[in-house]
This record gives sequence, C-alpha cells and structure tokens, in this order.
Amino acid sequence: MSHIPSSDFDETRNPWQILSSEPKYQNPWIRVREDQVINPKGGRGIYGVVSMQNKALGIVPVDAEGNTWLVGQYRYPLNEYSWEIPMGGGPVELDILESAQRELKEETGFTARRWTRIARLHTSNSVTDEEGFVYLAEDLEAGEVEPEETEELRLWKLPLSEAVAMVMDDRITDAISVAGLLKAEKVLQSRQQL
Repeated sequence: MSHIPSSDFDETRNPWQILSSEPKYQNPWIRVREDQVINPKGGRGIYGVVSMQNKALGIVPVDAEGNTWLVGQYRYPLNEYSWEIPMGGGPVELDILESAQRELKEETGFTARRWTRIARLHTSNSVTDEEGFVYLAEDLEAGEVEPEETEELRLWKLPLSEAVAMVMDDRITDAISVAGLLKAEKVLQSRQQL
C-alpha cells in the first residue's frame, strides 16, 4: 500500500456503487438513509448515512488579553457534561458567517467586529455528511445572552492557552471544539510572528 498517491490516482472517482437508496428517518435536524451498495472490493452491503439539515458552526471568541469563553452543557447523546466553544447550527441556505454571529450572541451575549474563518471540517465522515466551520471572533463587545429553549448553559472565561491545555488532556472532547481551539491558537501565534 502506497502512502503517497501516484500521479495516475483519481481522487474524484467514487469507488462505491450505489444500487438503491431508501430514506429511513427524518426530523428538523437530521435525515437518515440506508443505501444498498457494492463496496470498493466488489462486495455487497449496506451503508447508513446521517445527513444534517444545518451546517455546524463553532466560534472561538478571543479578547485583547488572550482570553476565550467556553460553554458548558449536558449533552444528551453522550449522557455527560461537555465544555465546548460556542457552537450551533445554521440553515444551509443562510450565510455561514451570519449564522455564526447569531450563535455567538445567543450563547455568550458577545458581538464581534472582527471575524476570521479558520476551519472547514467534517465531524464524523464515516457516518455523516455534516460540514462544519469554525470562526475566530475578535474585538468583542458584551451583551445579553439569549440561549435557546433546549440549552441550559454555563459560560467560563479563561485564557486560550488553558482551553488548549483542556484539549490536550481530554477535558474537551467535542471534535469542533478541539479543532477550533488548536487552530485558533496557531492562527494567533502566526500573526504574532509577522
């Protein structure tokens, strides 16, 4: 097995053949389908795919002193409490930045004058087509928090470096938060080196 694709390798060719596709479940947030497939080695099987009705959005707010804010909440699917960057979903037809600005306001009360998209990612690409985006939000202005009905949130202000340490010792495990915090740290460090 070669680790580097050869020049004749076609990354756009789908090696899976879909024989049929059947919707299994849908609600306002997700759609689940089951595909009958022929896999890349020629075997028949099934593939379940969860499609999201929204884009995933994460925001790393950072103030002039290098502090950030985490949002704590109980995550129903995990049956455990989770510290995360402010995040949520944005309808696919809306501008991603507009949705990120709304999420930051809802969960932290902040608005930001400077926005930088720092990541595009897929959260669990073996089972879902969910696409996520992370923004760095700077030049913050405080306001009122406006959580959604399903959210019982706690806010925690801490140095960005401490949030990154929480990633490194697995106290933060949410994929978008992990990627967003590590990437935000790198982006800010590279700016300082200029």
